[in-house]
Amino acid sequence: MANSQSYSHRKLHSAAPGKARRFKKEYLWAYLFIAAPIIGFMIFGFIPICYSVYISFTQFDGFSSPEFNALDNYQELFKDPLIRKTALNTCYAALGIPIGMALSLGIAIALNQKIAGINFFRTAFFLPAISSVVALTLLWKWVFNSDFGILNQLLGYFGIHGPAWLNEEAWAMPAMIIQGVWGGLGFNMVLYLAALQGVPSSLYEAAEMDGAGGLQKLRHITIPGISPTTFFIIVTSIIGALQDFVRFRIMTGGGPNFSTMTTVYYLFENAFRYMNMGFASAMAWGLGIVIMIITLLNFVLSRRWVHYE
Repeated sequence: MANSQSYSHRKLHSAAPGKARRFKKEYLWAYLFIAAPIIGFMIFGFIPICYSVYISFTQFDGFSSPEFNALDNYQELFKDPLIRKTALNTCYAALGIPIGMALSLGIAIALNQKIAGINFFRTAFFLPAISSVVALTLLWKWVFNSDFGILNQLLGYFGIHGPAWLNEEAWAMPAMIIQGVWGGLGFNMVLYLAALQGVPSSLYEAAEMDGAGGLQKLRHITIPGISPTTFFIIVTSIIGALQDFVRFRIMTGGGPNFSTMTTVYYLFENAFRYMNMGFASAMAWGLGIVIMIITLLNFVLSRRWVHYE
């Protein structure tokens, strides 16, 4: 018995070095596989982020050596009148978020029915989500054209003289909201459609047996059942709205009279038009802090209305 135990002990020790070598080799391959993304993040992410913190405390035009100016750039954030205007413009544009969410949910409910040809309509509504933002924006710029745009032509059939959508302060931002709502319908619709299919049908059957109507089932079953998806859409939509830039750049150029100049657009102008990199970096960090605060606030408030069961 003792000899058997001794043999097993020697066999275990003799096998241990081989396993250790294989274990180390697996770790080596693992480190090699994750090295590329880590190095990429360090070079193109972490180092630029750290450098932007330093630049935000300097006067820097992108060519000459940065000159340290302490908190001047951050103080300027509270003095520059265009900062306030662009912040209000960004909030104004974000009014399209609840409109888009409501429309997306309505479309998802309609497309959740078992009828012939439903897959075609699902694909049609989702196509804008996978199309080029630049191409879609140029298309909408043509739609809103005051002289030959299709929207004003349609309004003309009803005897309505359409405005110069992108050239009037009163109509430029509503036009951008319309375009933004349309552009986000497909992606949000797919998320809602997946969430609706995850709500147990037994809940609807039980509600019908209790005499619940369509609105009651929507309020007490559907909306609570898809609340995690709604929370995700709210958070991501707000973050996206606060960083909206490309379509404003293409459609309006921030005009007329800065009426569609968003915060990120103004940041871009300071950095690459006025070459005020220090102030632009301070703007970026200020915006990042605002996004973080709003996101954390959403997570705190979500405990009251998001249901995960």
